[in-house]
Amino acid sequence: PLAQVGSGRPPASKPCAIAAAMLYRLVAIAALSATGCSGSSVGAEVAANPIRKVVNLLQAMQKKVESEGEKEKALYEKFMCYCKSGTSDLSASISAADDKIPQVNSAIEAAEGKLAQTKEDLKSAQEDRASAKKAMAEASALREKEAAAYAAEKAEADTNIAAMDKAIKALERGMTGFLQTDTARVLKQLAQSNDQDLIGEADRQDLLAFLSGDSTYAPQSGQIVGILKQMHETMAKGLAEATSTEEAAIASYEALMAAKKKEVEALSQAIEAKTELIGELGVEIVQMKEDVDDTAAALA
Repeated sequence: PLAQVGSGRPPASKPCAIAAAMLYRLVAIAALSATGCSGSSVGAEVAANPIRKVVNLLQAMQKKVESEGEKEKALYEKFMCYCKSGTSDLSASISAADDKIPQVNSAIEAAEGKLAQTKEDLKSAQEDRASAKKAMAEASALREKEAAAYAAEKAEADTNIAAMDKAIKALERGMTGFLQTDTARVLKQLAQSNDQDLIGEADRQDLLAFLSGDSTYAPQSGQIVGILKQMHETMAKGLAEATSTEEAAIASYEALMAAKKKEVEALSQAIEAKTELIGELGVEIVQMKEDVDDTAAALA
């Protein structure tokens, strides 16, 4: 009964009560047997046997009752120990749960803040990578345009320089019929346009008069050779400058592309890492919220 458990004493043993009742009966039987056989020596000897049996039986019952009593006592003490330690453990668990909920809520708040910041960092990294890729595309388009312009300029300069080389050699050898050659026509077109200001106006007019075969004014071939050499030098110098500019542009482009490529690779790695972190934080937050709910439900 609860009253006996609360008092700190083991409950009364039911086997003890049964044993007591049996003891009274056996004593009574033994007494009657002894009275009925007291008239003779044979009766006394016979009477002694039932008493001995009763004594033996009582001793056996005593041992059994004591053994069962010890078992009940040990069980009772174990039960009381469990009650005391169980109550202590339960109180400790409740206290730990009360402390755990605020700690987990604080961890959730910190994780949510970290998640929001990581999302902002991811967005910034994505925008930076897009800008870097755009800069690479624009630089490539400009490089292609510059390369095409240089190629056209070089092709024209190579043609004009080659024509001047032929004209100078032909005039120095005194070649006849020069004015009817393709080289003369190229030089005439170049002198007429004079886009690059290769020569002064006076020299240009003299060259045109020579190439046109003007009979009213025909400058000496030596003078024309000097003009052509001047044009050749100016044009070769201009081509060299254009080539130097093109080479510098190529080097600058390659350096820019190398830097942007590294930037894109670094940003891509950052984006991958931040995306993975966002997923991990999301799972962690859900698990912590579930932990808080389970702990609160256990305390309810």
